[in-house]
Amino acid sequence: MTRRAALLALCLAFAAPAGGGEMAFAASELWIESGGARHRFRVELAETPAQHARGLMFRADLAPDAGMLFDYGAPRHVSMWMKNTLVPLDMLFIAADGEIVRIARWTTPLSLEPVPSRAPVAGVLELRGGTADRLGLRPGDRAIHPIFARGGEP
Repeated sequence: MTRRAALLALCLAFAAPAGGGEMAFAASELWIESGGARHRFRVELAETPAQHARGLMFRADLAPDAGMLFDYGAPRHVSMWMKNTLVPLDMLFIAADGEIVRIARWTTPLSLEPVPSRAPVAGVLELRGGTADRLGLRPGDRAIHPIFARGGEP
């Protein structure tokens, strides 16, 4: 194998999704109550360890009203990263009762730097970078979704 062919193979290995295809995620709706407003998002659910590991990797874009909700079940400290994630994200760390306890804004694409929850959380919502600023989201706001104790349809 020539050096050029080896380099191309290496680049394709990092650019292509593992397993050669898209992973299936269930879809749901989630609302965030913030400053008297209610914002609706269409989210994909990452529920299994394999889905948690894959997340939004290899996506070239994310719609302004879309995201991915990582369901961790029982509250725990979690740490996220941006490995193979091509677009900047806002990460909202959410307690079991739906309260947003931390927002990591404009996370760096492709970074291996850990982004910790800093508190026990039941879920993490990843949104397109800048969404939290655009909508004025802040810790203390509330996420409404069935995985949270206050969840269910609004």
